[in-house]
Amino acid sequence: MLMMDTDTPKPHILVVDDESDMVALLQDLLRRAGFEADGASNGDEARRALAARAYELLLLDLRLKSEDGLTLARQLRQGSPIPIIMISGSSDETDRVLLLELAADDFLVKPFSPRELVARVRAVLRRYATTTPAPALPSATAASPGAPSPASPWAGQGLRFGDWVLDTDERELRTTAGTLCALTQAEYRLLEAFVEQPRRIWTRDQLLERTRSLETEVFDRTIDVLILRLRRKIEPNPKHPQFICTERGLGYVFAADVTRHPA
Repeated sequence: MLMMDTDTPKPHILVVDDESDMVALLQDLLRRAGFEADGASNGDEARRALAARAYELLLLDLRLKSEDGLTLARQLRQGSPIPIIMISGSSDETDRVLLLELAADDFLVKPFSPRELVARVRAVLRRYATTTPAPALPSATAASPGAPSPASPWAGQGLRFGDWVLDTDERELRTTAGTLCALTQAEYRLLEAFVEQPRRIWTRDQLLERTRSLETEVFDRTIDVLILRLRRKIEPNPKHPQFICTERGLGYVFAADVTRHPA
């Protein structure tokens, strides 16, 4: 197993599983591959760990005894951009689509080999191009996730549509009032393609090609899942989208006007 360059900072990963033997095993595999790894046995421990320090990635078991892993992932996704790899005992494609649709960036099906684990972790980290850890979750007394700082109102340049501004320098999506909307890298690149060429009809194949560098596994519903996730984040009514619209038999089109947001 290839080790990481010792001159570069080691990505820090949090492993969450209610089986202590599995946590220890995953930590050992990750450390031998050149990562730092901490462990947590339930959702509460995971939240405390995420509030105490910054992590580059979360490795989360789907079936936690005290709290469903998917519920935890969805809660974290509301206020943190941290990449999440879910571990599942099911190989059913419906489950896989559901995980990717709702919260996860990738998934592993038990049993998996050490080589597959490390490959998936590295692929997700490359996908996020992580150079610094995702920020620690705020404490209970801190401002709510995604809330703008009163001292730092949004004043950057970007591509504006509706009440949103996509900052292509910082690779962030915010409201015009300054509230940050957390996007995965796949969601960001897909939205970037749309807003850079509004009114263009994109086929699924063209959108898949646009996101191919993410090295994510391609399957039939990849783009449909990402579209659904984006709609839930940016549309006033995701069931009746006004930004990302479906062109039946063709693909998708970004139907809103896009302007350059002033400095």
